[in-house]
Amino acid sequence: MSNFIVRTITGIFFVAAIVVSFIDPTAMALLFALVTGLTVWEFTGLVNQRGGVDTNRMICTVAGVYFFLAMIGFCSELTPSAVFIPYLITIIYLFVAELYAKNPDPISTWAHTMMSQLYIALPFSMLGVLAFRATPVGTEYVSTIPLSVFVFLWINDTGAYCCGSLLPRHKLFPRISPGKSWEGSIGGAVFVAAAALLIWHVTELYGFNELQLSALQWVGLGLTVTVFGTWGDLVESLFKRTLGIKDSGKILPGHGGMLDRFDSSLLALPAAVIYLYTLTLF
Repeated sequence: MSNFIVRTITGIFFVAAIVVSFIDPTAMALLFALVTGLTVWEFTGLVNQRGGVDTNRMICTVAGVYFFLAMIGFCSELTPSAVFIPYLITIIYLFVAELYAKNPDPISTWAHTMMSQLYIALPFSMLGVLAFRATPVGTEYVSTIPLSVFVFLWINDTGAYCCGSLLPRHKLFPRISPGKSWEGSIGGAVFVAAAALLIWHVTELYGFNELQLSALQWVGLGLTVTVFGTWGDLVESLFKRTLGIKDSGKILPGHGGMLDRFDSSLLALPAAVIYLYTLTLF
């Protein structure tokens, strides 16, 4: 079976799984708890190949999954703020444990341990912030915004690929990702802006524009996701280039590893939260 067919089949199942999971908050939480765990596990396995780095993969992974679920529980008002106490205890333990590990380079271990939480667990936990909103009668699950973030990322990838393939190419960031071009990036942004207008129209038409975003605000969200998603892609490219690897893993046939598939979302999700919060200030 050709790599294109394998990649296409994997992509279809990948997109379908994410879209379907957003139908139900429990399904969304379980799927992305799994995604968080697999991504942290993959990340710590890669950095442990570097000299002097010895992160505790199991504890980092469990901590990342716990933090994600704790944030979901807190944002949905199922759990009190005390749910974060075990996570804080774990973080303290990971620092103190290095005092007894006799690692020649504890700073590198600390840095990569914390990066597994800040770079992966924290961004994924922003799904809880995007998916739940307070109302006068309690907390409401709203899948439109978090699902739209992923739709924007997918459309940006598709638009960038099409435009980058068809138009003359001026490299965007040749030092880190020689394949990216300005033409592709701008084309992807245009595709996303059009998709944002379509989403605004559909949500207005069928009455599920829960945050009451205007057409311009939807376009702003789409472009925010596009810019930060591209940076997220470049960050992971720099990470892989530093480690001297092509793919972060092999768990997704034809697509590489978890980081390869979710790299854009790791900056796009926090950026979407910041953008929507900024709108409330005006």
